[in-house]
Amino acid sequence: MSDIKKVVLAYSGGLDTSVILKWLKDTYQCEVVTFTADLGQGEELEPARAKALQFGIPAASIYIDDLREEFVRDFVFPMFRANTVYEGEYLLGTSIARPLIAKRLIDIVNETGADAICHGATGKGNDQVRFELGAYALKPDVKVIAPWREWDLLSREKLLNYAETHGIPIDMKHRQGGSPYSMDANLLHISYEGRHLEDPNAEAEEDMWRWTVSPEKAPDQVEYIELTYAKGDVVAINGAAMKAHEVLAKLNEIGGKHGIGRLDLVENRYVGMKSRGCYETPGGTILLKGHRAIESITLDREVAHLKDDLMPRYASLIYNGYWWSPERKALQVLIDHTQQNVNGTVRMKLYKGNVIVAGRDSKTDSLFDSTIATFEDDAGAYDQKDAGGFIKLNALRMRIAAKLDARRK
Repeated sequence: MSDIKKVVLAYSGGLDTSVILKWLKDTYQCEVVTFTADLGQGEELEPARAKALQFGIPAASIYIDDLREEFVRDFVFPMFRANTVYEGEYLLGTSIARPLIAKRLIDIVNETGADAICHGATGKGNDQVRFELGAYALKPDVKVIAPWREWDLLSREKLLNYAETHGIPIDMKHRQGGSPYSMDANLLHISYEGRHLEDPNAEAEEDMWRWTVSPEKAPDQVEYIELTYAKGDVVAINGAAMKAHEVLAKLNEIGGKHGIGRLDLVENRYVGMKSRGCYETPGGTILLKGHRAIESITLDREVAHLKDDLMPRYASLIYNGYWWSPERKALQVLIDHTQQNVNGTVRMKLYKGNVIVAGRDSKTDSLFDSTIATFEDDAGAYDQKDAGGFIKLNALRMRIAAKLDARRK
């Protein structure tokens, strides 16, 4: 008999987690609390409640939480203050959602007196690591149930057979061969994996994409937008003040219309394998470009370079599930300190998959001094003779080494 009496399950209402719900009851003979997060995935979440009720979960044990604002404000925006990109391309749309889900799972454990959490991440993926590292960081003694590491239902066919045997409703798409891709969506992105994409040399099918039109079919007219930044975060679009989640939703809409934010990537998973995925991140692509533009006139040179040096480490911490680690928190303090003067506006031109910076301005915090940078008469603001001494001093060590090399020959 298991000592686990109550479990909080991260529950989507899909095939996998519906099977897990039944399996938990049969295997652990425990009470189940379901948690479904609204991260802006654009899907109706009430069916998850209906399915949970159908499986005998009491209404008081069904949690469906709107986390959109917290997700963007406290996770996505802090990440973009660091200009975070993993392996040169990936904007971490899946990775950055997992620490929030882990946080809320632990919150519900504490509220309900549960003994454990349960997730549906497979034993091959990164999400198992992210969920569990987050959970242990927030509640060190929590128990974790990972069915994919325990059961023998390791194929879609076995899952379907289990569902049919136990009277679990199966969507028609699964009966007819299933959706061709494994998808995960939130306000920052939508990802596609599996099936056709398991061949890294096969081009993604056009009808796979859901959020963006192809650049070829995007409007022939340029669209300009203006982003207003306050301490590194976008607070308004075209002069209209918005909440954090509204900003990202609006930029997704605008960017998707112009075919912005598609990515086809083979990434190095934390568990050791290479994995191919396709992503749509229209709003995030615009945010990243705009943030670097406003920083270009408001950040000191060496501070900007230091941030660039630290960014790959910061990105790896998020990708590998260390959002709640001491080192990520320490880095965040430094990053946020650099953003105090990152204020102003960025004008951007969107056209057929491209995001082009058309202008940037900061009335109060710009370090750009046109009287010094001008190619015209600077009225003595900059003494060009100073450059000679600077160059000679920086060349001194190389000149000494060159002379020594010459004597050796």
